[in-house]
This record gives sequence, C-alpha cells and structure tokens, in this order.
Amino acid sequence: MRAWLEKIRKKAGLTQEETAKLSNIARTTYAMIEQGKRDPSVRVAKDIAKTLNFNWTLFFWKGTTRIAY
Repeated sequence: MRAWLEKIRKKAGLTQEETAKLSNIARTTYAMIEQGKRDPSVRVAKDIAKTLNFNWTLFFWKGTTRIAY
C-alpha cells in the first residue's frame, strides 16, 4: 500500500479516476499503483507526479523515509 500516494491525491482533492485521467492511464492501473500491487514505469511515475505535484522519484525510494507531504 502506498498510503503516501493516497494522502497526496486526497490532499489535491482528486479521485482515483480523475488522477488516472489527468495522468493518461487507466483507473485500474492507477488503483493498482496506489495499492502497491504494481510499480509504475518511469513515464507513468512522472505523469502521476506531475498531476499531483510531487517528485516522481518517490515511487522508487526504498525504505520508509519520505519527504513531508
């Protein structure tokens, strides 16, 4: 589970559907990424991060250290 991603999305006031559409991916794909069941490609990570205004490299950090969101 990527709780940090869900928190950023909700703070932006967007649904999974809206985030997916703005990121040019299917809602099911976005949902699997948010749930941690799928890792995004670099392109998709960049698109989601641009939509939600955060650093795309967060998807690829290991461990629990994250920037404040």
